[in-house]
Amino acid sequence: MSTEEVVPASASVDLYWLPLGAGDNTHCVRSNGRIFEWVAAHCQHRDPRDLYHAALDVRTVRGRFIIEMAPVWSTDAPDRGVVGEGPVGLRCLERSRMFRYEVRCWRDGAIPDVAEAVGSPQRLSADPSQADQVVSLTPTFPTATWGRDELGTGDMWNSNSLVSWLLAMSGHDMDSLGPPAHGRAPGWEAGLVVAGRSRRHDARCA
Repeated sequence: MSTEEVVPASASVDLYWLPLGAGDNTHCVRSNGRIFEWVAAHCQHRDPRDLYHAALDVRTVRGRFIIEMAPVWSTDAPDRGVVGEGPVGLRCLERSRMFRYEVRCWRDGAIPDVAEAVGSPQRLSADPSQADQVVSLTPTFPTATWGRDELGTGDMWNSNSLVSWLLAMSGHDMDSLGPPAHGRAPGWEAGLVVAGRSRRHDARCA
């Protein structure tokens, strides 16, 4: 019986950096973000920077997945791959869908504002096992309150926390990763801190 050479399926982990408020026709998010950053910069005695949020495009043997955090109300697509939800601002408000976010691992999904991405995509890995791990980890992301520091990291919890947590937990080299020049990604450090805690705990228990 003849055999055929098995060609490994392609795999990749791509990172996108999106300007805060990209795709927002009302400019509300962008304007509020600028006010937030101006206040933060003033308190920290530095110049204001451009704000970014991150998303992942992951290809595995199981298919292609868009991974990001977004407001529950931002789309009504029925098969958007929701794997978790969390409160926005205050836990007491989470009964209202206006104050909930969802974590999406969306098969064949789309990043709505991808056309405005800066310096993207960044190819982080082509390792099939690493790409699969990113997808597998997504449902286990800690759904702390968006915009707050419930986990004591010194940084807020948000969409950037999701991406940095997934990349760190799946063994990516995080030292060289960060937003585009003159940019800032609030929440990024929070994901790294929590991932570091988890990995140290796993190492002690091994």
